[in-house]
Amino acid sequence: MADDVTEGAGRVAVVTGACRGMGLAISERLGRMGYRVVMLDILADAVTAASATLNRGGLDTTALTFDVGDEADRSTLRQRMGPEDFDRIAVLVNNAGISPKHDGRALPPSQIPFEEWEQVMAVNITGPFRMCQICLPPMRAAGWGRIVNISSRGGRSPANVAGAHYVTTKSGMLGMTRSVAKEVAAEGITVNTICPGRIATPMSDGSPPEVLERVMATIPVNRFGQPSEIAALVGFLASREAGFITGAVHDINGGSLMI
Repeated sequence: MADDVTEGAGRVAVVTGACRGMGLAISERLGRMGYRVVMLDILADAVTAASATLNRGGLDTTALTFDVGDEADRSTLRQRMGPEDFDRIAVLVNNAGISPKHDGRALPPSQIPFEEWEQVMAVNITGPFRMCQICLPPMRAAGWGRIVNISSRGGRSPANVAGAHYVTTKSGMLGMTRSVAKEVAAEGITVNTICPGRIATPMSDGSPPEVLERVMATIPVNRFGQPSEIAALVGFLASREAGFITGAVHDINGGSLMI
């Protein structure tokens, strides 16, 4: 789908985990569709710099330091965004996520500290669920909205490098998507999940070379995906053209999982 700068005119898109990788590419894509993009990320300096870079390119974005795993930040989002922006929210992209590693590798399930488990749950599943609850009212008031949840190939089948906590949250996101989609389908609001395979992002770059080689061997197209490819799919799901697609899981993994 070619960018249509009128698509998001007068509307606001909220993107979590927006300072780099897929979140930054998604923010740029939505900005080029005419949305005012509110970029949320826990990395204050990085998200501020990312927003400034996009604005220099002619887009309309603003940055907020935001911990999606913290209820205090979530519950004050309207106040921090300001009513003018909050009441125009039309798109929510739940992109933020964490996948803890130890020396470049995830711990086996029996060795994951409970505190680490709770942190992953807070960021990867409770955070997106609460963001849906918080951002749905302005969509309902407008009779139109798009929610896109970024899950993972690891949420579809056993993961090669991710831990049990990450896999659990990304699997749970699929059920959450369907439940929310069913509730709001008659109100002009769609809710979908994207399950990326291995994407060239700062998160994936931290794996040891032998792990990356092993993962590459499982991808039929023989390369990792690019953030821009995920952003293109988000852009389509956020468009008017995607109004008949909801509660769906969209795999984008270079053929590493074909079901």
